[in-house]
Amino acid sequence: MSDFLQIMASASAARAAAANTTFSSADFDKPVVPLTLDNFDVIAEIKERSPAEGDLSSRGSDRGARARAYASGGAAAISVLTEPSRFDGDLSHLVEVAAAVPDTPVMRKDFLVEPVQILEARKAGASGVLLITTMLSDAKLRAMLDCAWEHGLFVLLESFNEEDLRRSSALLANTVNRDRADTDQLLIGVNTRNLRTLEVDPERLRNLAQALPVARCVAESGLIVANDAARVAAWGYRMALVGTALMRSDDPAGLIAAMRKAGAAT
Repeated sequence: MSDFLQIMASASAARAAAANTTFSSADFDKPVVPLTLDNFDVIAEIKERSPAEGDLSSRGSDRGARARAYASGGAAAISVLTEPSRFDGDLSHLVEVAAAVPDTPVMRKDFLVEPVQILEARKAGASGVLLITTMLSDAKLRAMLDCAWEHGLFVLLESFNEEDLRRSSALLANTVNRDRADTDQLLIGVNTRNLRTLEVDPERLRNLAQALPVARCVAESGLIVANDAARVAAWGYRMALVGTALMRSDDPAGLIAAMRKAGAAT
């Protein structure tokens, strides 16, 4: 695990230890919106700050309006950063976005290490969560997936290297996980970010293409223009998670639509 991920894991564990672990059935009354996917789709991200790019909030301070723009462009889901120390996120941002786009699935993106954080996400209105394979032991990963499935959430399982993909692929031997993958509720992501330098490695998506499991695979980080979607689609990715480019765009709906069209045409 990189130094950055280790720091994030430790901070996340402290947040999980401080979390309220008492939930009632009423806490989970908010609807879960299932993913509905096409030939090529975009998960559009809302984040206040990027450790690599700095402040992104000047164009995105109205999270509800930005979420509605993302939905109008055809985003399959909206990812909301809730990590506070390096991304200026908060669970209240997820609540706000989920209320603004009730017909679009919203995903909690964070460095989750305990099932209670999935329950927090569900209570806040999330329909999905991101889990990072390399941060979790096999036993903890199984527990996190079981918690997500119990509450009807989709999961984006993020990898950084071939070992991560091997572990993710092994999970598909489980019938429940395989069924979730077959119905596009378990997604396998490859993040191109080098979490030591925070720079993007544009070759990682191509280099790992042969190791992708038989599942809906997501290209994460570094996609900026529509042609990037066409490029990753040619390598076998059927979704893209796009954050900084959309936060900086004057026409995020148009960029999402263009990416979806370019990816679908490949």
